[in-house]
Amino acid sequence: MMKRYLILQDGTVFEGTAFGSDGASVGEIVFNTSMTGYQEILSDPSYCGQIVTMTYPLIGNYGINSDDFESIEPAVKGMVVRELAEFPSNFRNNSTLDELFKTKDIPGISGIDTRKLTRLIRAKGAIKGVLTAAGEDVQIEEVVKMLQETVLPRNQVAQVSTARPYPSPGRGKRVILIDYGMKHGILRELNNRDCDVIVVPYNTSSKEILAWGPDGVMLSNGPGDPKDVEECVEVVRELLGQVPVFGICLGHQLFARACGADTFKLKFGHRGGNHPVRDLVTGKIEITSQNHGYAVDEDTLQGTRLKVTHSALNDGTNEGLAHLDYPAFTVQYHPESSPGPEDSNYLFDRFIDVMNATRKEQQHA
Repeated sequence: MMKRYLILQDGTVFEGTAFGSDGASVGEIVFNTSMTGYQEILSDPSYCGQIVTMTYPLIGNYGINSDDFESIEPAVKGMVVRELAEFPSNFRNNSTLDELFKTKDIPGISGIDTRKLTRLIRAKGAIKGVLTAAGEDVQIEEVVKMLQETVLPRNQVAQVSTARPYPSPGRGKRVILIDYGMKHGILRELNNRDCDVIVVPYNTSSKEILAWGPDGVMLSNGPGDPKDVEECVEVVRELLGQVPVFGICLGHQLFARACGADTFKLKFGHRGGNHPVRDLVTGKIEITSQNHGYAVDEDTLQGTRLKVTHSALNDGTNEGLAHLDYPAFTVQYHPESSPGPEDSNYLFDRFIDVMNATRKEQQHA
């Protein structure tokens, strides 16, 4: 079996066994603490440009199926696992993780100490790394220098957003879903509530969006720094007060920036399906699915007309906002789950209720 190196920009080298593509790959190394859901993780567009380390030791044990993809084309730059299952067992299994990565030209590495790597990321923060073939011809010092000089792309949203609008018809509320790197789970939840959805590119203007006569606008998740897509912030600002808005993850951050707040990069992000969040309105604790490297700075909320609705129990960072004047609310985590838990699924019903209430107010105005 072919050997592979994972080389980090600080000079740390892990040697393991290659799977997937034979090619090399450079990206930001992050970790995910989910025990299941590796297929949804690798196909989540929010991981665009990143090499994902799975902290759960056995990955690939239930294979790959045709139903659980969150996007058509995986956006991850690679995957790091402790042990790769060569012979998956599941009645829905169509192929192995190794076969999928070969087909999609994505490299992976197994057989390394993922606990050590995770602890390193927690200590130093998300770090650049490269997956490359192992051997005497690999000059570690040159690779490290290359990594240190490499500037990672900052156009991730443009890479993963749809190129043109498309419909997902229903007979209920018309929702414009702005695709910043949308997980298909969001679309499925809207379809389950019979919404008439139109998915539009990230750079669609507010004029175009309002011309479709929406009952509401959904701001999707997506990769990267919200400060890299300031044109999206302006569109959200123009939509507020015109139509109900519900934002998730990157959509939450763009909403906050549109209202005058600021965002910042977390040291190593929140990625996993086991993050506790407190609903400050009800006091209820929800276990949430998360995948983000940036957060809203609550110190900048004063004067924005935003109120904090949810808070992370692990580190106290912001997890939800609502506008005091307009029918608009957002969360930092993923209520569509995919993978679970499903504690926060009710937020889609809340969005429907907000759209219904807004329509009644307009009719009586």
